[in-house]
Amino acid sequence: MSRAKFIDVQINGYYGVDFNQDDISEEDLQAACLGLERDNVESVLITIITDDVARMTARIARITRLRETDPLLRRMIAGFHVEGPFISTEPGYVGAHPVTAACQATWDKTAPLLEAGEGLVRVFTLAPEQDADQSVTRRLVDEDVIVSAGHTNATLDQLDAALDAGLSMFTHLGNGCPRLMDRHDNIIQRALSRSDRLHFGFIADGAHVPFFALKNYLEIVGLERAFVVSDAIAAAGCGPGVYALGDQEVTVGEDGVPRAEDDSHLVGSATTMQQMAKNLRFHLGLTASQVESLTRVNPLQFLGLYMPPAPLRAKMPLQNGGHQATTT
Repeated sequence: MSRAKFIDVQINGYYGVDFNQDDISEEDLQAACLGLERDNVESVLITIITDDVARMTARIARITRLRETDPLLRRMIAGFHVEGPFISTEPGYVGAHPVTAACQATWDKTAPLLEAGEGLVRVFTLAPEQDADQSVTRRLVDEDVIVSAGHTNATLDQLDAALDAGLSMFTHLGNGCPRLMDRHDNIIQRALSRSDRLHFGFIADGAHVPFFALKNYLEIVGLERAFVVSDAIAAAGCGPGVYALGDQEVTVGEDGVPRAEDDSHLVGSATTMQQMAKNLRFHLGLTASQVESLTRVNPLQFLGLYMPPAPLRAKMPLQNGGHQATTT
């Protein structure tokens, strides 16, 4: 496992560096990328989360400029994952994003984000109910941007309309939603009911989704349509302490889990892709090749960068013998 390489398509920070700070320096980006490289991450999509659109735009533009002239940054940063601001404002669904900045989707607000990235915005997470006529979804797809549903309480009709408009992914299934929901008619079940039309991201730290639940989700979705992300914040690779995520301060406890002060929700992850790969092997009993599919091959394939040499089997079975755990 030590030689495995990872692709992380959702990462908010690393090794003490917050990617959502306004004036990130070249030195900070280099330090984070060196930390990622040390931990066997091959490349990432830097995630810019919900905020005032002008601030989100400036953050993307700054990282784009720094990347242009630095070989390490060009090699490690494959692009951006824009998560928001077109997400649900409902408690629970908005998660750790600032609810005051969440809003309905318009192209006037979307275009500057794409322009700032100069073709590097690869994934855009939004709530389908915030794009009621699917016009932004369609235009994003026309711009070759992968549209992913997340932080959403979309009805099945809204989800279907977004799928028909080109939605093709679901961001960190099992998260970005309240702890307590209707036992049957909830966003997780709605998304799983459309598993033949979506690719699904999962955070495999054992805190965001218990390992037994993750095993169930992967069996429903099939490993060929799933991928693992870290959703890491600056705490990843560092240990307990207080870390920044945009304008927020996040405390990471001795258990290594970043939580909101009132413990109402998690705030990103502090777990590395290396540890998540180990979790998949030990807690779910996956083979090395299955772990590689979830942590490298599938993300590359979904982004159109790589096609595996042999077709992946539909609904690849999980191996027996995985051990269940409740903590990371």
